[in-house]
Formats: sequence, C-alpha cells, structure tokens
Amino acid sequence: MSETRCGYVAIVGRPNVGKSTLLNHILGQKISITSRKPQTTRHRVLGIKTENQVQSIFVDTPGLHQNDDSEKAINRYMNRAASSAIKDVDVVVFVVDRGKWTAADDWVLEQVKRAPCPVILAVNKVDQMDDKSSLLPFIEAAEQKMDFADIVPVSALRDTNLDRLEACINERLPKDDWFYDEDQITDRSSRFMAAELVREKIMRQLGAEVPYEITVEIEEFSDSGKSLHIGALILVEREGQKRIVIGDKGSRLKLIGQEARLDMEQMFERKVMLKLWVKVKSGWSDDERALRSLGYNDFD
Repeated sequence: MSETRCGYVAIVGRPNVGKSTLLNHILGQKISITSRKPQTTRHRVLGIKTENQVQSIFVDTPGLHQNDDSEKAINRYMNRAASSAIKDVDVVVFVVDRGKWTAADDWVLEQVKRAPCPVILAVNKVDQMDDKSSLLPFIEAAEQKMDFADIVPVSALRDTNLDRLEACINERLPKDDWFYDEDQITDRSSRFMAAELVREKIMRQLGAEVPYEITVEIEEFSDSGKSLHIGALILVEREGQKRIVIGDKGSRLKLIGQEARLDMEQMFERKVMLKLWVKVKSGWSDDERALRSLGYNDFD
C-alpha cells in the first residue's frame, strides 16, 4: 500500500495577482471570493483537496503589501494574516502576474525568502500575454532572484498548466496521514462563507464607489428543513456609503441579494431565503477591538 502525503501550501503574492482564482480552480469549486479590486481577500481561508494518496491543504491569503504609517488597522491585519501563513507551511506558491515583475513583487519576495520550505513561483495570467516570446526571458530573470524549487507558468482562469503546478506541489509534501476528512473542502463555517459571498457581490458591483470600509456580519443562519434562512448585516462607515449600497429605491441592494442568494444555493445545495440590511458603524475598519468582534483574528 502506498503512503499518503499531507501538508499545508501557502498561496502568497501582492494584491490582485489571482491567488483566490488559482485556489478556486485547483479545488474545482468556489472557496475564496474574487473581484477585480485588490485585497478582496481579507482572511486566511483553507481549501482542502484530497485526491489519490495526497491531501493538499491550501492557505489562501490576503495580498502582501508594504505597510505605511497611515494604514488602517484592517490593512495591518491583512498583512499579518498573510505573513504568518508563510512561517508554518510545507510549500509556498508565490504568484506573480505574467511579465509584470514590480517593486511590490520584490517586497513580497523578501518575505518569501524567510520561508523554511520550498518556494514554487507561479507565473499567472500567461494567457493574457500579448508577446508570448517574452515569457522565457521573464522566467530567466526570475531564476536570478531566488533559487525557486520550480517555476510554473499558469493561467488560473483558463485552468492552464494547473496539473503541472499541483504535481510540483504534491511531490514536495511530507508523507503523513490526512488531517481532514476526505470529503471536507474548507475549514470555514457556512456562516463565514455566506458573509463572504455577500461581500463579493458588493465588491464586484460597486468597484471604486465604496472603498474597503465595508464588511458583512451574519445575524441569522437557521435551517427550516426545506431551506436556509440567512440574515446578513452590511456594515459601512458613512451615510453616503449606505446610500450607495442601497441604491435608488433599494435597487442595488436587491441585486446584491439576488446574486449572493444564487451562489449560496449552489454552494449549500439548498434553497436560500436571504435578507440584507445596511448599517453605519463609523470607524470599524481602524478599530482593533471592532475588527476582533467582527472575526478579524484568524491568524493568531
């Protein structure tokens, strides 16, 4: 009988390079929310893939970025969540965006170099490269920056080369018993996933209209037997933001609810009755105590 392998894999990189999309496509289902807006991911989220003899436990992290003194508590929280993930995993996947190595990538690289484990460089979005011949020089330049365990060009969105990336990861995981049940796909609760789906729809619809001062808290999550009844409170920091989220005669809030409910029904495989409220909670994103009460403490 062949031995099983099991280990933790941190997916890291600067904001908006496609880390959550990569995780979702490796798992074959949605675990981390995505949008075009940087730093959509705020929490460390585990995605668990058990296949053949290998259980890979992926840690999706907020985008690593260089702190400055003016940053709010939530930005500091996200950096701590991402940095702590690097310290205690078996493999790090460092994701960069095709031929665009930036100063922000250099800063993340310095953090990644501290990892006491193999680091695989995933060059994402290669399907979007206008000049495919520039990929090889980009990879050769990257090889000079660090002794990567492997460099794999991928397209997370198009599922390109993900099998090779997974093979590179799996062969470096330690021989061990599985930590989770074979059919478990995440460590997160249904309440957490519901809140994240609502927040994703807000981020996607509002884009630059509402900044990061928005979060979602689940106030009701009950099972009637035939359906789930979910009540979600959307917290913003100012009255103007509340008006934007609600929209004209409640149109924007209704659309957010419709899209979130469809995703929830697919995720939970149940009919969902969803109610949304919007409330102003001034200063929550720069208040350490408020952040902890809202669940922003999962890296401790």
